[in-house]
Amino acid sequence: MIRCAPIVVIVAMSVAAAARAQTTDTTTRYAVAYVEVAASSVAQATTAFRTYREAAARESGFVAVEMFEQIGRPGHFAVIETWRDQAAFDAHQTAASLAALKSTLQPIRGSGYDQRPYKTLSVAPARGTAGRNAVVVVSHVDIGGGGSIDVPGLLRRQADASRAEPGCLRFDVTQHMLRANHFTVVEVWSDQQALDRHVAAGHTKQYRDDVQPVSGSPLDERVYKQVS
Repeated sequence: MIRCAPIVVIVAMSVAAAARAQTTDTTTRYAVAYVEVAASSVAQATTAFRTYREAAARESGFVAVEMFEQIGRPGHFAVIETWRDQAAFDAHQTAASLAALKSTLQPIRGSGYDQRPYKTLSVAPARGTAGRNAVVVVSHVDIGGGGSIDVPGLLRRQADASRAEPGCLRFDVTQHMLRANHFTVVEVWSDQQALDRHVAAGHTKQYRDDVQPVSGSPLDERVYKQVS
């Protein structure tokens, strides 16, 4: 399992907290993108992301665009978008806002703009607003072949159990639209102590024990700060 040491970050939760779909939602679509830019170009990239978010917000079906920069790795960004439905998601792929973002990033990028489409697996409204001590974790779960475990069910149970923990403000699980064995998990904890309790919880240990034999790669957990 690949783990970055969790670091306390300040999180200003966006409109996504209020608009986040329920677990039973079958229409909401998400885009999860990763891109790396030169460390010297972080300010330029941040401005580009903010401009992109403002432009995308004017498009039909927009729900939210959340931008995160990885702690300890300047210039490594994750972008999580939420769209009302597939039609809105598809229309955005040819929008001027996305083309402008990619054009701005082109001369400063260290990697391509790697965007993947996702749907709801287990997503629920945020439980309160994250404060100064909140901790954000973004994970990618890749399941290999050969197992007989109900991984979506396993992830749903982990999400339900985690949301019931003190200090859990958000625990969302989305599933890749084209590769059903790929999942993205976004967690927000009230503080480091809440995250530490979660990691030590029996249900978390059991989840990791159950998923490890069928994982296609080590569990990839990373800590980001939100780009407001």
